[in-house]
Amino acid sequence: MLPALREGVRTLHPGYFALVMATGIVSVAVSGLARVSAALAWVAGAAYATLVALHLLRAVAFRRELARDLSHPARGFAMFTFVAATDVLGARLAAAGRPGVAGALLVVGTASWVVLGYVIPWATFRAAGRPAVAAANGTWFVWVVASQSVAVLAAAVEPTAERGRRELALLAVSCWAIGVFLYVAVAGLVAARLVWYEVRPADITPPYWVAMGAGAITVFAGAGVVQMEQAPALLATRGVIAAVSVLFWAFASWLLPLLLAVGWWRHVTHRVPLRYEATWWSMVFPLGMYAVASRTLGDALELPVVAAIGRAGTWVAAGAWLAVAATMAAHLVRTLSSPPR
Repeated sequence: MLPALREGVRTLHPGYFALVMATGIVSVAVSGLARVSAALAWVAGAAYATLVALHLLRAVAFRRELARDLSHPARGFAMFTFVAATDVLGARLAAAGRPGVAGALLVVGTASWVVLGYVIPWATFRAAGRPAVAAANGTWFVWVVASQSVAVLAAAVEPTAERGRRELALLAVSCWAIGVFLYVAVAGLVAARLVWYEVRPADITPPYWVAMGAGAITVFAGAGVVQMEQAPALLATRGVIAAVSVLFWAFASWLLPLLLAVGWWRHVTHRVPLRYEATWWSMVFPLGMYAVASRTLGDALELPVVAAIGRAGTWVAAGAWLAVAATMAAHLVRTLSSPPR
């Protein structure tokens, strides 16, 4: 193995699956441009396969580093990006008429969500000690995104399922509800950390954008569940899910100017340099998810203004994807062509 590649595998950020999340959701967002959407779907699939292979290699060759990441407060919760990437890719394939592959990815995503949902919080809280709130940060919202991504894929697979449709509806509603409760819990912990402890400009990293992305995917999952056919799990929850989805859309919209202002404070006021890192994809995914969620919610509840905001946001998300992809390509060229430090 080349020294530069070996070092890259050793230090591989577990949150790199956000690349797949961002590419997959932007592919959904630009579905009106069939060829562009299909090309992005292929990129997402290739990135997913590559990252799975690299993480398996890392698990074999660098077990110590991987174990350290499991309990790291800024990297442990980033492992939930694997769950979200699996489900977002599955939802894109379901929309492309590949229900079999989408169903298989749903099994993988659900199983990994269940396992990581207990392992990661336990390892992180155990390593953080007391008080654990001091370690809370934006990556913890990926836990919410993972839960809601299972709901998204379950709702996407349900219409074409030959059997088990009631069970898929129950899974979608349950994961959506769990995601809502997790959002409230994580938001409380992160808010307490920001209020009670010193916050430096370098601390406000790109994953804080996932706070908005988690709200947006809650809207997207809710809109998908609302549009499912009648099932016992939906009879008593459809109205509640629709109402809560609207509230989350409003909150996600409110967060957008705040996140932009914080970015200005970090990079312009305090001159924190802009250097490429894997977590930049954690900014692209929320933009794409907000666009798709707005458009889906607007269509589902007949809210034309919300749908129009989603259509406009699609171009912002696509532009952000292009900018980060170009920056990542330049970064990879520099990294692989220079000796490891």
